[in-house]
Amino acid sequence: MTMTVWPGRPHPLGATWDGQGTNFALFSENATAVDLCLFDAAGQETRLPLTEVENYVWHGYVPGIQPGQRYGYRVHGPYNPEMGHRFNAHKLLIDPYARALDGDVQMHPATFGYNMAEIAEDDTDLSFSATDSAAYMPKGIVIDPSFDWGDDRHPDTPWHRTVIYEAHVKGITQRHPDLPEELRGTYAGLAHPVMIDYLQSLGITAIELLPVHHFHAFPGHLAGTGLRNYWGYDSLNYFAPYTGYSATGTAGQQVNEFKRMVKALHRAGIEVILDVVYNHTGEGSHLGPTLTLRGIDNAAYYRLVEDAPRYYMDFTGCGNSLNVRHPQVLKLIMDSLRYWVQEMHVDGFRFDLASALARELYEVDSLAAFFDIIHQDPVLSTTKLIAEPWDIGEGGYQVGNFPLLWSEWNGKYRDSLRDFWRDHDCRLGEFAFRITGSSDLYQANGKRPHASINFITCHDGFTLRDLVSYNEKHNEANQEDNRDGESYNRSWNCGEEGDSDDPDILELRQRQQRNFLTTLLLSQGVPMLLGGDELGRSQGGNNNSYCQDSEISWFNWHLTPENQQLLDFTRRLIQLRRQHPNLSRRHWFQGREIHGSGIHDIGWYNPSGQEITEDQWNEGEAKAICVFFNGAELMAPNRQGERVVDDSFLLIFNAQSKAQEFHIPITLQQKAWTLVLDTQKDTGFVEDAHSYIPDEVITLADFSVVVLRCQQCFQ
Repeated sequence: MTMTVWPGRPHPLGATWDGQGTNFALFSENATAVDLCLFDAAGQETRLPLTEVENYVWHGYVPGIQPGQRYGYRVHGPYNPEMGHRFNAHKLLIDPYARALDGDVQMHPATFGYNMAEIAEDDTDLSFSATDSAAYMPKGIVIDPSFDWGDDRHPDTPWHRTVIYEAHVKGITQRHPDLPEELRGTYAGLAHPVMIDYLQSLGITAIELLPVHHFHAFPGHLAGTGLRNYWGYDSLNYFAPYTGYSATGTAGQQVNEFKRMVKALHRAGIEVILDVVYNHTGEGSHLGPTLTLRGIDNAAYYRLVEDAPRYYMDFTGCGNSLNVRHPQVLKLIMDSLRYWVQEMHVDGFRFDLASALARELYEVDSLAAFFDIIHQDPVLSTTKLIAEPWDIGEGGYQVGNFPLLWSEWNGKYRDSLRDFWRDHDCRLGEFAFRITGSSDLYQANGKRPHASINFITCHDGFTLRDLVSYNEKHNEANQEDNRDGESYNRSWNCGEEGDSDDPDILELRQRQQRNFLTTLLLSQGVPMLLGGDELGRSQGGNNNSYCQDSEISWFNWHLTPENQQLLDFTRRLIQLRRQHPNLSRRHWFQGREIHGSGIHDIGWYNPSGQEITEDQWNEGEAKAICVFFNGAELMAPNRQGERVVDDSFLLIFNAQSKAQEFHIPITLQQKAWTLVLDTQKDTGFVEDAHSYIPDEVITLADFSVVVLRCQQCFQ
């Protein structure tokens, strides 16, 4: 076909349809020429040179190009890997600003910039491949961005009222028996009333979705295994929703499907947080394929080893790291983030391996340009920002060190609570810091308890059911001889590895799940629940299910009676938390009386009812403690500025292998304490509430939690 290319504009980057045609713009600092490649329905390619260049942006306007048009780029320039340049115009490249793609990369030698046949001979990527890759590459899709959002608005749930649910679009919906089969595993499935009703009934306020940016589904190390990249932590584009989660399969429609999902969740009062991976891409190491940024401008987009630019700095363990020191890379990230907020209406982001984004040189810098830019951005600074505060590089573990506006996945909370509930030392002082918001990590730098995202389990590692059923990982299904995945899980199988028919072991495992959930949901800070933990979901001991797009990872919605009890218990726990501001405070405990009740806002007691001594705080074996939350001593007023008064609670923990008697502290004995919860019971919650009288002994079973409530009795 014959087409005319007008000069067009250098901005915005990507493909922008204006009703009459489409403007195309691509940044490449070191390219010598750029071809826009248009594909018709039969796959026939038309190449149009973009001759206009402004500030390293190659651009052109093509009249008559409509939504649905498939396209890519071929970028010319030097192929000199030893100098950091890997241009190869035989490789069709994904537009980093494409709003939609039409499928997955099909792994083939043609997608590599070098001649793969030579790898087996001399392990070199310095050769040059002249094989065309277009047949194996997804194409960008020109889209019509219009969408009727109606009265959609961000739920804007306050941080201290937030309960996060981490889930996978496909995993949560793929096996749900009440979903239409064609909607399972899709954005539309998650937007279906069946799923919305479930999430609402659970009581969560935000769903945190594993990556939905279009990713590399078949990276090279999975070739020939029959496995695929299930989690999606290998992004190839930061604007396009992943095509594989589309119900219609119609090119470009995944954008509107995603928007409809967000709209439905918002209508239910549920925020949408995206897990985003801006630290690396799915192109991998110097031996990886040439799919997008590597072929567009390798030296600009990636961190290269300074004295050996053939190789990549790798702070992620995934082969490469984005060059966040480069202004265009920062712009790419910021443009992407704003797009997902302004155009797709998401409410926040969880940043994978966020320490890698702070590496302006080699050390992690909390004042890195990336954080400074977000801090002053009028759009992004008002969203929920969550860091995974580590990477694999030296000095990468940065829990507690991220700047203002940022909350963090609190890895110390996870590790401490796992140690507390198994046969392992955990100082009472450490436990106390973790369940009260980790003030030792966050208070000194001006943050509030919501800086701590508390979690016991997440997608990476054991599920809660497996945490109490396995001492060792069992990743044989990943076909890596069980070498992959974390080997130190802080787990406890309760006496037998894996499946068991011992009723005592099974009962203890159920109780331990209730213990973990109770501790998590009654801790100060923001709780994050791994999706499926409330259903007793097991992965058979697999703690690295990244490649398991199978029943290993998908939710099983056919519940046993025990798992139905666990679901009911979780719902009631979340409801208890949301009903009581005393359990989700905006401010730190002060350790003193504030409003004149005569009783401090918090108290810590040993089983005899005496205050914990300094020596006891440092004990690692004595895992029996009672904590008092005073509902009359809430510092923060409500939105109208009025004083908030709530019930008071006694949370009593016994993480010992023997029963323990507790005495209500003498200063609290004259009040009416009612039993609310006892994890020794199958249902957890107590229907026939028992009221304790002064001096009455409370007996906790081994490995159990008891919660007592006093209704507004310290005003």
